[in-house]
Amino acid sequence: MDLSSPTAERAPSDVLDRNKRTVLAFYEAGINQKDFVAASALIGASYRQHNPRIADGIEGFRGFVDQIRRDFPELRADVKKIFAEGDHVVAHVHGIRVPGQPGTAIVDIFRLDDGKIVEHWDVMQPIPEESLNPNGMF
Repeated sequence: MDLSSPTAERAPSDVLDRNKRTVLAFYEAGINQKDFVAASALIGASYRQHNPRIADGIEGFRGFVDQIRRDFPELRADVKKIFAEGDHVVAHVHGIRVPGQPGTAIVDIFRLDDGKIVEHWDVMQPIPEESLNPNGMF
């Protein structure tokens, strides 16, 4: 990583806090409530998606919300940890598609511009029924 790049610059704590609040509101509106209109208000004019299973742009996000509303109406995202640095927010999330299932451990990375989400990456790992250690994934 080039530490001299603009994304590596230190943002004031009020901007970092605002960005974290934006991402938390995005999870609640877009994922937990499946409310595309409310979530889209938190997305910038240009939105780049890096998850290969979701189409690029705001319409890609609309399709994703429609799909989870249809296929997984009880899907929930529980943000366990959230971090902000520069113009990025990283969240460690417990995603549960169907209540009672172990779910998925997710790391989402968002880039924000002027308080709006403009880019998204994620990494997901199914939570196994059994673990070889007692530490848990969160």
